[in-house]
Amino acid sequence: MSIPESSAFRNIFFAHYPTVHRKLTALVRDEAAADDLAQEVFLRLYRNPPDNPEALGAWLHRVLTRIGYDYLEKKARERKLQNKQEMMYEGEAAPESGEEALMRQMDQEEVRAWLDRLPERDRQALLLRYSGYSYAEIAQELDVRQPLIGSLLQRATRKLQATATKAMARQD
Repeated sequence: MSIPESSAFRNIFFAHYPTVHRKLTALVRDEAAADDLAQEVFLRLYRNPPDNPEALGAWLHRVLTRIGYDYLEKKARERKLQNKQEMMYEGEAAPESGEEALMRQMDQEEVRAWLDRLPERDRQALLLRYSGYSYAEIAQELDVRQPLIGSLLQRATRKLQATATKAMARQD
């Protein structure tokens, strides 16, 4: 089959476009994408028609299937890349504003002031725990038996809460 005449190609287009479009819509499940892909099928038909005109239906089906699967593979790659990028950016927090940095610094200073009001052992226990030390490491640092660390931390936490509550009540 040679390059089609304008009227012959137009007749083929109008006869087969609805079927090609319907099959692509069913394959890719996107009406707008199916429109674009159907145009691609007919562009390929215009540029490189089949050798046997009687095999036009099979040729169109083979081409639309290949174009549809290529489109789906491209979309899958794009989704995979987007997911990878989202995962990469989830770990990165937005840069802290000056106001946020100041508020964080003020909060830290306030907590330090509350901690300074605690007995030395309680302050040390809390600082070690929130620095990531295990109960065994805290027991070793404070020279206390390990089974007592849980109770020591609970009491120190309650004392810190009471100190913070008193300080907050004085501010109001």
